[in-house]
Amino acid sequence: MAEIVEVRIPDIGDFDAVEVVEVLVEPGQRVAKDQSLITLESDKASMEVPSTHAGTVEELKVKVGDQVGQGAVILTLAVDEAAATEAAEAGGAEAAPEAGATETAPPPAAPPAAETPAAGDGVYASPGVRRLARELEVDLDRIQGSGRKGRITKEDLLAYVKTAMRGGGALPEMPVIDFSRFGPVEEKRLSRVRRVSAQNLHRSWLHVPHVTQHDEADVTELEAFRKAHAEEARKRGFKLTPVAFQLKAVAAALKAFPEVNASLHPSGERLILKRYVHVGVAVDTDDGLVVPVIRDVDRKGIFQLAEELGETSQRMRDGQRRPDDFQGASFTISSLGGIGGTSFTPIVNAPEVAILGVSRAVMRPVWSDGAFVPRLMLPLSLSYDHRVIDGATAARFIVHLSALLGDLRRLLL
Repeated sequence: MAEIVEVRIPDIGDFDAVEVVEVLVEPGQRVAKDQSLITLESDKASMEVPSTHAGTVEELKVKVGDQVGQGAVILTLAVDEAAATEAAEAGGAEAAPEAGATETAPPPAAPPAAETPAAGDGVYASPGVRRLARELEVDLDRIQGSGRKGRITKEDLLAYVKTAMRGGGALPEMPVIDFSRFGPVEEKRLSRVRRVSAQNLHRSWLHVPHVTQHDEADVTELEAFRKAHAEEARKRGFKLTPVAFQLKAVAAALKAFPEVNASLHPSGERLILKRYVHVGVAVDTDDGLVVPVIRDVDRKGIFQLAEELGETSQRMRDGQRRPDDFQGASFTISSLGGIGGTSFTPIVNAPEVAILGVSRAVMRPVWSDGAFVPRLMLPLSLSYDHRVIDGATAARFIVHLSALLGDLRRLLL
């Protein structure tokens, strides 16, 4: 007759709560003693929790994303009575917290990267995934993880292997060059932000057929209006920046061109039109470029947008970032106006279908009513997914946006 046993989290060191990032078993599955059940991950390490008995999983008590600590029940296990008696006679260690935790817990501070040097420094993957990668002779550096923090799951690994077997992963490799042969060199480790950004940008560049449409907006009146109200904003405790006006104009343009505020369905046969306007704004930080999301831009005023943008940008620079800061954008603005440049080609932040690049506004002569007059011209660059947006739509969108920036009164129409 089977006995129901609770398998609990062992001693995991100084952590009160650690996130469950993988559940490796399911109800009804037969497991062996010491077989891994779940994977936990802290900010510095990941660890797999093994089963204390052999038996059949009855009920899972945790799921991916749960925060657990020592003593939390992972699952219930139906254990053969003979096996349960044998385990109990092995010293009764299960009942003693000090001894039981020592027997079942792997070393709590083992960094995942140290288990598989060949996988590359900075790869996020559980020990189980690393073992499987070694068996399949797969370099984890080549895999884009779909889990939290870019974690590579077992499904990611198997999908990569299937793609490679079909011949879909055969990109030409870059040659390995020893640059020290030519002179002194220094290696500098990329920040986590830059590594994740590089993976996302590379994926977007490979999957999205990019086209960039350029235009200029006459922002002479807009800039005069902004400067006239800058002091009022300062008294309220925030800066009235040009990006706040760009956000508002973009929101109006997206309402006028809903196909730009959309995503392509994975099947490639349908368009997902979004009835919300959440805009990502690129922010330059010491760690690299991050893109927090300003939500419901169409429902907020200029002052409210300016205040929220200032607060959000400062949090990004201070490293006070939350996962939901970067989720849900339907369009992105990348403004380099504070640095310089005349134009550039931003990469679409897929699954969005367009991104606006903004360069530095310059004063130059413009022919008007039979004479040259000085006007402040703002360069705009719209990159878009050509599978969704054709050239005519892109041109109409950026012309409409330029008109909105050129005359704020249009925002009221």
